[in-house]
Amino acid sequence: MNDETTPIIENASISMEKANEHFESELLKIRAGKANPTMLDGIVVDYYGNLTPINQVGNLSAIDARTLTIQPWEKNMLQPIERAIIAANIGINPQNDGNIIRLFLPPLTEERRKDLVKKSNGEGENAKIAIRNIRRDAIEQIKKAEKEGLSEDAAKDGENAVQELTNEYISLIEKHLERKEKEIMAV
Repeated sequence: MNDETTPIIENASISMEKANEHFESELLKIRAGKANPTMLDGIVVDYYGNLTPINQVGNLSAIDARTLTIQPWEKNMLQPIERAIIAANIGINPQNDGNIIRLFLPPLTEERRKDLVKKSNGEGENAKIAIRNIRRDAIEQIKKAEKEGLSEDAAKDGENAVQELTNEYISLIEKHLERKEKEIMAV
């Protein structure tokens, strides 16, 4: 590997790793039958005029495999939390007993499981697109460096290194998708 292409390849590697981490966090939000407080990540509550993540206005916990509870820090936040969950359209209706909010996850039907697999595959495709865009940008930088005097062999080596990196991350995404599909389809 050439000294001129090394920083380009390292930047591509860092960006691909970030894309992979984002993909993994998105997969965690797709529930596979078990209640998990991370399913609520991304839901924001109107906290005195500020949009605040739900995990910062109360204590989130999984009581059992099908039940989540939200214990707000302030009792007057029950209604805004409930409204935020309904607005997030995650397919769960909150049950408010005046002290805590309970979320009962319905058992997954075959059709719902297939929808979740499609959603997972969609997230995987988005991650692959992000990785391919990173590859394209890195290869453009290498070609620009070649026009500015980088040798043809060094440019080809750099392009090959970026392609190997791309293949590695795309296969990693495929493995995550396979695992998630098995998890979702397990009854």
